Amino acid sequence: MTLLDLTPRTATSDRLATLPVVIIGAGPIGLAAAANLAERGIDFTILEAGDRVASSIRLWGHTRLFSPWRHLIDPASRRLLEAGGWTAPADEGRAPTGRELVDDYLEPLAALPEIGSRIQFGTRVVAVTREGMDRTRTAGRATTPFVLRIQTPDGTVEELSGRAVIDASGTYTTPNPLGSTGLDPIGADDVDGLVLHALPDVLGVDRASFAGKHTVVVGAGHSAANTLIALAELAKEEPGTRVTWLIRNPSAIRVSSSPDGELADRAKLGSRVDQLVHTGAIEQIDSFEISQLQRNSDGGVRMVGRRRGENAFLDADVVVNATGFRPDLSMLREVRLELDDIVEAPKRLAPLIDPNLHSCGTVSPHGFAELRHPEPGFFLVGMKSYGRAPTFLLATGYEQVRSITAWLDGDMPAATEVQLTLPATGVCSTNLGSAGGSCCS
Repeated sequence: MTLLDLTPRTATSDRLATLPVVIIGAGPIGLAAAANLAERGIDFTILEAGDRVASSIRLWGHTRLFSPWRHLIDPASRRLLEAGGWTAPADEGRAPTGRELVDDYLEPLAALPEIGSRIQFGTRVVAVTREGMDRTRTAGRATTPFVLRIQTPDGTVEELSGRAVIDASGTYTTPNPLGSTGLDPIGADDVDGLVLHALPDVLGVDRASFAGKHTVVVGAGHSAANTLIALAELAKEEPGTRVTWLIRNPSAIRVSSSPDGELADRAKLGSRVDQLVHTGAIEQIDSFEISQLQRNSDGGVRMVGRRRGENAFLDADVVVNATGFRPDLSMLREVRLELDDIVEAPKRLAPLIDPNLHSCGTVSPHGFAELRHPEPGFFLVGMKSYGRAPTFLLATGYEQVRSITAWLDGDMPAATEVQLTLPATGVCSTNLGSAGGSCCS
């Protein structure tokens, strides 16, 4: 098979045909891939690094999604669930929290015997390759099984084989660095524990980390906005709590939305943060480019960098890194990928999701053709397929895996047919790529 060959893989070796499709990640997109494969009777295995499904979503489960329920349930998953007696949430026009998404949808989906029996928890994928060949060898590659090197819960390193690989491992655990260069600031290791991940539970389990302290939130996307609003609320309740918003650009580049857009919760964030800045509840500092982190004399963090051509610094007790996310490609060095030089998304997909041009609702539905690589049978899906672009919608990921599954089954009409209508969302931004933070997920 050449890179431009769209013919489904039906003429595989007998052994290859007996192997399962391996799905990396048991989040919403990985489970949707499983549901589509189950409907078509294709064997599969799910490898999940966490000890439960949707381990990343659980970390920000207190946060409300922008999309309502009707855009968050994969059609194949819905069919399997309803066949087992599951009832969808009563108000499908309401946007749930991440925790509700897990409890009311993903957990029941993973509990179905046709899916749950195939999930291996606590299993981390170390590398993906082809059996007996590295990335330089071409002869017979398309009909040679994939080999995934994994680390099991007890630390044992093993290998398993698959006919195809669907990588739905996401990007939440690999945030962009605070440095404006795309690198970790000098001294980042010296302030370990004082720089926190995006979307902490400010008003819940993480409250003690922020109460009575000065927090600087770095980033200009929706992750930053959610955290800023929560911190402003905390400041009303906890004396001494201060909130500073640091952005790299001369003005805030946040997602906006038209009043008649379907993602109403998304549209409210920008105006709420603007009001908090206007009233002084949040101090905004623009044009600050961080180059170095130090521990200050009070035991907090000093951010050192440049602002409008001058040396600058800013002290804080704690920093929240809300600068966005990027894919971890380290386990894929022996896989032949074709990625866009800028966005780090599959090359054919990148022009459709460029955050300089597109919002969540203006990204065209796409499937196996846009997601294919020179490695036949290997696909990046979900947030990981978007590379550094922050414009992902779960509904888009569901369409991705539906199309890929149809292609794996040799069903070209279904693989090429678009079965998705995206919500009207207005315009995300003109330059979200440098701002950080997902506008849609």
